[in-house]
Amino acid sequence: MFFLYNCFAIIISKLLALIALFNPKMKLFVEGRKDVFTILSQKISPTDKTIWFHAASLGEYEQGLPVIEKVKATYPTHKIIVTFFSPSGYEVRKNNTVADVTVYLPLDTKKNAQKFIALTQPDLVFFIKYEFWPNYLKELKSNNIKTFLISGILRENQAFFKWYGGFYRKALNTFTYFFVQNEQSKKLLASIGKNNVAISGDTRFDRVAAIVEKDNQLEFVSNFKNDQLTVVIGSSWPKDELLLTQYINTNKHAVKFIIAPHNIKPEQINELKTGLTRKTILFSEHEGKDLTDYDVLIIDTIGILTKIYSYADIAYVGGGFGNPGIHNILEPATFGVPILIGPNYSHFAEATALINLDGATAISNLAELTIKMDELLRDELLRFEKGHICSTFIGMNQGATQIIMNYIKQSATI
Repeated sequence: MFFLYNCFAIIISKLLALIALFNPKMKLFVEGRKDVFTILSQKISPTDKTIWFHAASLGEYEQGLPVIEKVKATYPTHKIIVTFFSPSGYEVRKNNTVADVTVYLPLDTKKNAQKFIALTQPDLVFFIKYEFWPNYLKELKSNNIKTFLISGILRENQAFFKWYGGFYRKALNTFTYFFVQNEQSKKLLASIGKNNVAISGDTRFDRVAAIVEKDNQLEFVSNFKNDQLTVVIGSSWPKDELLLTQYINTNKHAVKFIIAPHNIKPEQINELKTGLTRKTILFSEHEGKDLTDYDVLIIDTIGILTKIYSYADIAYVGGGFGNPGIHNILEPATFGVPILIGPNYSHFAEATALINLDGATAISNLAELTIKMDELLRDELLRFEKGHICSTFIGMNQGATQIIMNYIKQSATI
């Protein structure tokens, strides 16, 4: 099976190189991997002690960040290596300050896995949430390297739990311990004989809880808000914006709107701005302007949405009209902000929980958006009650990082 898998991996690598000629994102994916081994050779010496974290993309990196920070503090003489699979993670966090080396993960071929492990020789390895690469896992197992899954989510439809999944089930033998988010994941692992499992919860709660303690001030947002009611629309997609622009254009409340779209390509930002009849300004245009004069501020940059949520009286989190669904609702929740989302949230446990607790509200059309948004804008007590539910939910679900670290410190002597 490994022979077939490796043949397929080589074919895929050739195909991706061809696609990269025509696709800018795929070009980043391919070009970014060309110098990985050179970078590792330059930044890691044979005498260095290392710990490796792998994240599929930006969300998984943010999810693992509390553990990365704690591990770095616990093992200060080790170099921290962070790898990404996706350009959307690497390109945003390639200059992070927590890791000593940040690179793309080379494609999962036997040769790449052997070379990567030989260059890095990690004492501990952490895979965040998912991504199970058989060649890397096999090489880690062969070298007796302690390997952990953190904030893991397992689902019944994954290959591990199918009759044909023996090849993938074998790859799970690499893991020293599984730290999973829920009881279902633990039961699924038990069904295939994996009992080295703890339900630790989701480390994202620890990350977002820590955000509140940081300096979240943004002077330009303070100037724009000007002590008025403010709705922050985060990670919106065109389907979200189709409804939201109609609401913004017709609402009669004394309210300001900040929109931080998921995609900040100039043509899409221009389309969004053109669809708004209220006085609108882009972040890229704000220097020297009196922002109090504007009703809508469009954030055509990345990396500051979390801080912007701290200014929200109401948050709308986008993605819920698409597949697989909504973006991160925990960031506005940690600031005690009531949340509106689209209808596609069933794959997200935290969204489902907040809907059931009545801290978040799902809408399916413009009429529902209008009713629910108007209610929140009119009723300060309602905003407070729903916001309090959200912040309490964050507080009650903290602790995953400590559970993981307690085990590592007690059992993973390095």
